[in-house]
Amino acid sequence: MKGSTKLQPQDVIAPIDRRLYGSFIEQLGRAVYTGVYQPGHPAADEEGFRTDVIEAVKELNVPLIRYPGGNFLSQYRWEDGIGPKDQRPVRLDLAWRELETNQFGLHEFMHWADKVNAVPNMAVNLGTRGIQEAADLVEYCNFPKGTYLSDLRRKNGAEDPFAIKTWCLGNEMDGPWEIGAKTATEYAHLANETAKAMRRVDDSLELVACGSSSMDNPTFGEWEETVLDECYDNVDYLSLHRYYGYYNDDDPTELDNFLGKNLDLDAFIKGVVAMCDAVKARKRSTKTINLSFDEWNVWYHSNDADTKVTPWQVGPHLLEDVYNFEDALLVGSLLMTLLRNADRVKIACLAQLVNVIAPIMTDTDGGVWKQSIFYPFMQVANHGQGEVLVDHSQSATYNSREFKDIPYLDTVSTYDAASQTLTVFAENKHQTDTLDFDIDLTDFTVDHLIEATQFYGYDVKADNRDGKMQLQALPVNAQDHSANVTLQPLSWNMLRFKVK
Repeated sequence: MKGSTKLQPQDVIAPIDRRLYGSFIEQLGRAVYTGVYQPGHPAADEEGFRTDVIEAVKELNVPLIRYPGGNFLSQYRWEDGIGPKDQRPVRLDLAWRELETNQFGLHEFMHWADKVNAVPNMAVNLGTRGIQEAADLVEYCNFPKGTYLSDLRRKNGAEDPFAIKTWCLGNEMDGPWEIGAKTATEYAHLANETAKAMRRVDDSLELVACGSSSMDNPTFGEWEETVLDECYDNVDYLSLHRYYGYYNDDDPTELDNFLGKNLDLDAFIKGVVAMCDAVKARKRSTKTINLSFDEWNVWYHSNDADTKVTPWQVGPHLLEDVYNFEDALLVGSLLMTLLRNADRVKIACLAQLVNVIAPIMTDTDGGVWKQSIFYPFMQVANHGQGEVLVDHSQSATYNSREFKDIPYLDTVSTYDAASQTLTVFAENKHQTDTLDFDIDLTDFTVDHLIEATQFYGYDVKADNRDGKMQLQALPVNAQDHSANVTLQPLSWNMLRFKVK
């Protein structure tokens, strides 16, 4: 089987916003407690942060982290997580039916984010709270000094403002599971008025309005239109959430269909872009609303186990999907799909980062282990830099139960002019055949091959609890203006060239 692509430096989709490789931490399960924060653990630093987790997050090179939720957000009082720890209240978390000790709060998150070289994507509670509480949080975080809240921040140890720029206006507000769910009209008005108040405190903010929590919700479409009609002038992004797995009538052996689900992601993105642009046209606006895909991942493995968890624990085992090799292949395709839509998707957050549907897992008495999905995300986040090039790839296609014309060759390329680095990500979705991949680099001159790796050879249902999964060397035949490589069946691949 053959496949090919032609890459041209002037043929660009868009510059890559580094926030496309963001992630997400929520007070849910063991994401925080025994995840990023575990005082007394052998690897904990003086603040109680697990240094082994910090090093794993640094490997992923996550530039932005969404916090504090998620469903947890919609009944969260941010004031509970500031000040002396021995004076912080223990609360019932109604979203996940856990006990929240508030030993990890705003200042702890900001310190931890700094240690992993990430900036915050802060969220405000619009479920049980509203305009004043959101404006107060912005004042506490971003106002220099001289007011009650800014001076309270300084009293609590942060002399300088946190200078948080990216803010989410609630979470999944149309979801019937959400504490304080809203109708589209209710949310649109509240979000717009909250955005106005927040900008009065700090006019440099970038604000994300909630899109529908799922394209499967009956609110989808009408929700987006209603929210943007009201909020268009006062927000910058609309959020999207989407998870994948073997759902409903899916057969868990139906791999061809599972690996085609990135086509669903692409159609979802393009549909929401069309909605945003329809409102723009109707309003005769010159402003473009871009997208924040602030929750995405594979999520289905833990559903049965979660129904058996006893409520009102601190840091229970919830949403602890153990990912297998086929999940890594799909996550690789989803990442490439986000890149191909980088002209409109500017922010994205893999949900989540540690222990909860996450690439990084911790043992409470031991160390850290990396899930299968860790590897494609690490490679794209570290090396998908510069600009995304237009995809001119060609290969045979196949049809699955849900999807038509799925290319066996899934590929995207990025070019960083500053470092003169061309990176090609490629996946062979064929289950038995190799793919002879030709890369036409007529408009480049290859100086040398920097690196080429492949991730393949594992049973599709195998996971990485034993730590044996690893990237392997990929043989490449590189010439001045071309390269050829054989992609193994069911393989994730990356090639990096130094070019002139």
